[in-house]
Amino acid sequence: MHTDALERVKAHATAGLAVREEFFALNSELLVEIAKRISENLSNDSKILFCGNGGSAADCQHLSAELVNRFRIERRPLAGLALTTDSSILTAIGNDYSFEEIFSKQIEALGRKNDVLIAISTSGSSANILRAAAVAKEKGLLCIAMTGRTGGALLDIADYTLQVPTKDTALIQEIHIAAGHVLCDLIEYFLFEK
Repeated sequence: MHTDALERVKAHATAGLAVREEFFALNSELLVEIAKRISENLSNDSKILFCGNGGSAADCQHLSAELVNRFRIERRPLAGLALTTDSSILTAIGNDYSFEEIFSKQIEALGRKNDVLIAISTSGSSANILRAAAVAKEKGLLCIAMTGRTGGALLDIADYTLQVPTKDTALIQEIHIAAGHVLCDLIEYFLFEK
């Protein structure tokens, strides 16, 4: 038997359970408050824009798909847009300006007052995410950050911050998608079930 490998599995699972439990103990009320705010904005024809890098970019696509298609219930599509998916826009901006501008220029073009930006960054310090959040705030978007333990400079910009209480990137990302699913569930609840 691969005892060392099994111990690694157990260690990851145990650490993940502890972080998940702590995160939801600290953030359950905040998740409800954020979901209410997002639901109010969506009910007034606003949209949710998502930005993140790497694994967080994948989370952006995942969560926007849950909104546009459906999460748990049959309902009308909701306006969710991952700013991570258009390779022509991303490479044009990255080439002509800088990687730091790949999300902020899209927010300048697509963001409207009372839209929502969900900025996902495990460190809270990614330059392109900080620039996106700053532009979102300038334009009057509601800015929600999903970060790790330190929160980085994103803490000073966002209206709301969901901080995962660990520095382990993999665990942060696992909790981010769990928190995103909770937000999707609550949005459906507030808009269609309550």
